[in-house]
Amino acid sequence: MAAGYAFEGDALDLGALLWDGVCHPDAPIRIPLPVLNRHGLVAGATGTGKTKTLQLIAEQLSSHGVPVFLADIKGDVSGISAPGEAPGEAPGEAPGEAPGGAGAKVRERAAQVGQSWAAKGFPCEFYGLGGTGPGIPVRATVTSFGPVLLSKVLQLNRTQEQSLGLIFHYADAKGLELVDLKDLRAVVAFLVSDTGKAELKGIGGLSTVTAGVILRALTAFEQQGAAGFFGEPEFDTADLLRTAADGRGIVSVLELPSVQDKPQLFSTFLMWLLADLFHDLPEVGDLEKPKLVFFFDEAHLLFDGASKAFLESITRTVRLIRSKGVGVFFVTQTPKDVPSDVLAQLGNRVQHALRAFTPDDAKALKATVRTFPNSPYDLEEVLTGLGTGEAVVTVLSERGAPTPVAATRLRAPESLMGPVDTAVLDAAVEASPLHGRYAEAVDRESAYERLTAEQRAAETAALEAAAAKEAAGSGRAARAPRRKEEPSPVEQVEGSGIFTSLARSIGTQLGREISRSIFGTARRRR
Repeated sequence: MAAGYAFEGDALDLGALLWDGVCHPDAPIRIPLPVLNRHGLVAGATGTGKTKTLQLIAEQLSSHGVPVFLADIKGDVSGISAPGEAPGEAPGEAPGEAPGGAGAKVRERAAQVGQSWAAKGFPCEFYGLGGTGPGIPVRATVTSFGPVLLSKVLQLNRTQEQSLGLIFHYADAKGLELVDLKDLRAVVAFLVSDTGKAELKGIGGLSTVTAGVILRALTAFEQQGAAGFFGEPEFDTADLLRTAADGRGIVSVLELPSVQDKPQLFSTFLMWLLADLFHDLPEVGDLEKPKLVFFFDEAHLLFDGASKAFLESITRTVRLIRSKGVGVFFVTQTPKDVPSDVLAQLGNRVQHALRAFTPDDAKALKATVRTFPNSPYDLEEVLTGLGTGEAVVTVLSERGAPTPVAATRLRAPESLMGPVDTAVLDAAVEASPLHGRYAEAVDRESAYERLTAEQRAAETAALEAAAAKEAAGSGRAARAPRRKEEPSPVEQVEGSGIFTSLARSIGTQLGREISRSIFGTARRRR
């Protein structure tokens, strides 16, 4: 086993081999840096140490100059920006004191795995969805988010998803930019109005019932406080690829505790970030180190209730983004939470302890064991007996072959294993060079404003036309017959559909439909 993890190039140190309950620091378990773009899975029951494993991997990636993205679901990952509690420095613990504090636990773990531990903080940026909670606001326009991901957030069925796609197709083709949710609401309302129904007649139309479902879903979504997640300035995912002045990769931490009650929203927003990266990054093939490693926490939320088309899009994205230098790690409780087509793309595995308290638990345990290569371990016994901070590991070697399955006692993170103070977090956000770019929301003219303005202009023109006709009627009999003249501008407006005239004029100006990716996301104007 030691030979199976003895790599020649740069690698991340996970911990030391466990065999018969004994830790062997002379047999380190590692992951080669170049294979981090082959994706991975970190799984295990609640409280087994998944978050600390993410922290450990993120620290070492940063040290190797690789940017990292982490979703902080519980609010306890912000400590990666601060040095950890060194042995003898934990509150109430003096040098040489008996084990008990956080520093003592670090000292004990480091000695067991042969780790030269040193307290370190790492360069971080903190983000928040739409400015909810701490962090630099991350927003997306409805246009760039696209119909596929929005359908997932709104929990639409297949027919309703197709209708929403038709609405986006119309808005894209006519240049009606959907920046926020009120823009989308305005276009939906127009397309079922008397003047707008004909616009989609040739390509299937939009039923009033389906439009009503979509509008109600949008209303419920807004009432949950989600309106702020859509708008401008839109977040540029290229900002996730930055490194610090000292060459270390910046760890981007998306703070999500304030939106824990909106799981569909934050999981789908993470998928938007990944899809946007996929859309914009060039093909680079295999690199000495990845451009970015993206950790997808609470991954089961992404797949729950997903349509077949949505799952196919995720599978294609995961399969193809590897060649763009991006590695994706899904973090969840059991491998069964991840569809088999996606699971097949995950070459690196860190499986923490599983519990078998119920028949369903026992079934999930057996299914997990079957996903591992053959090994000399009794994996059912090992996986139920692992302690916190221990895991069963298998990764890809430098030549792309799976390494032997190894029970591992993991190293301790060198940064703070817990959240930083709120004041420290707020100060870091204020000091960020990105704060001035994204902090303040902007509401510029878009579909809603244009449609509303055109409606008012048409109503005014119609009143003027009616008044002109009435004035002309009294003197019409006394006039001599004359050649019919071209309709006046007022009459032309009166004879056209309010929104039809707007859509045609905008369509003429912009001239082409927005190009969308396999996830329906749109390329943004940088």
